[in-house]
Amino acid sequence: MFKKDIMLFVSLLAAAVSLFITPPSRTLLYKIDWRTLATLFMLLSVLEGFKKEQIFNPLLKRTARIKSMRRLSCFFVYSVFLSSMFVTNDVSLIIFVPLTIFLFKAGGKERYILPVLTFENIAAIRGSLLTPFGSPQNLFLFSQSGISAQSFMLMMLPLWIFSAGLLYLFILFLFRKDERESIDAYGSQEFEGWDPARRGKRILYLSLFVIVLASIVTRTNFWPFVALFVALSLLIFDRKILLQTDYVLLLTFLCFFVFSASICANPAVSDFLSRAVGGHEYVWSILLSQVISNVPASIVLWPFSKKLRALIYGLDSAGLCSIIGSLASVINLRIYVREYPGRGWAFIKTFTWISLAFFAIVVLPQLWLIVWAG
Repeated sequence: MFKKDIMLFVSLLAAAVSLFITPPSRTLLYKIDWRTLATLFMLLSVLEGFKKEQIFNPLLKRTARIKSMRRLSCFFVYSVFLSSMFVTNDVSLIIFVPLTIFLFKAGGKERYILPVLTFENIAAIRGSLLTPFGSPQNLFLFSQSGISAQSFMLMMLPLWIFSAGLLYLFILFLFRKDERESIDAYGSQEFEGWDPARRGKRILYLSLFVIVLASIVTRTNFWPFVALFVALSLLIFDRKILLQTDYVLLLTFLCFFVFSASICANPAVSDFLSRAVGGHEYVWSILLSQVISNVPASIVLWPFSKKLRALIYGLDSAGLCSIIGSLASVINLRIYVREYPGRGWAFIKTFTWISLAFFAIVVLPQLWLIVWAG
C-alpha cells in the first residue's frame, strides 16, 4: 500500500514525528480543519459518481467529428483545462487521458501521446487554479483565508488567461511541420450515450454537486449538515460509491493537518518558520512542493504565510517543475504506465522538459504580479 501511495507514508511519518516535537493534547483536535476534510469528502464522493455515471460521455462523443490532429489535441487539452475548474484537476485527467491514449494508438499517432499528455497535465494544473474548488490546495486556502469567491477568482484570472493562450502556442509548435495532419481512429469505436434507465442517478449526482459547490462558495456554517445530507443520500441511493471514495487522500490530508498543528504549537519551530516563510511564500511554496507535493505544502506553509497571493501562485505553479510537485501529475503518470509498462522514465523526461519550459515562461510574470499587487 505504501509503495503505491508514497504520499500517505510521508504524511503518516510526518504526523508521527511532529507528535514527538509537541506532545498531543485535546486542543489538537480543534486545530484540525474538519470543514476542509468534510468538503473534500463530499467532492471526492460525488465526483466518483460522475465517473460511474459517465457524465462526460456526450462531450466525448464529439471527438468522432474531429479528423485533424491539431484540433483533436486542442479538444482534449482544453476539455481538461475547462473541466478541471469544476471536477478538480485529477478527475479531469482520469476522464480524458485514457481516451487520448486509446485514440492516438488507434490512429497510429503514438509519437504524439507523451507531449499531448504533458499538455493535458499542464492544462489540469493551470485550468483548475481559477476556482476555489479546482484543486485540494485551492479548497484549503479558500477555506482558511476568508476571501470571497469573486475575489479569489479575480486574483487567479490573469494566470488562467495567460496559461490558456500559452497552451495554444505549445500545441501550434508541436504540429508546426504539418498543421493539417489528419487522424482516423473511429472505425471500431462507439461512444455510448447516456443510459435512459440511469437518468435518476445522473440527476442525483448533478444535484449533489450543485449543493456541495454552494456550500463551498457561501461558506455556510451548516456544512456538517450538508456533509451528513450528502453521505446519507449516497448511503440510500448508491452506497457502493462510498466504498470507492479516495480515503487515502483524506487520510493524507488529516495527517498533514496533525503535522502542521503540532509544529505550530512548538514555539521554536513556529518562530523559525514564521521568519523564514513570511515574505518568501512564493519561493517556499514552489520548493517545498518538490519534496512533499503542493497539497500538503499548502497545509504546512499556510500558518506561517503573510501573503495569500504569493503562496497560492507558488503552489499552483509547483506542479510544473516536477512530477512530485502535484498529485495530479502522479495520477497522470500512473495512467500512462498502466498502458505502457516500463516506460515511466520516458514519461518523466518528456513531462519535465515541456513542463519546465512552461514554468520558465510564467514564473517571472507571476512574481511581477505578486510585487505589483503588494
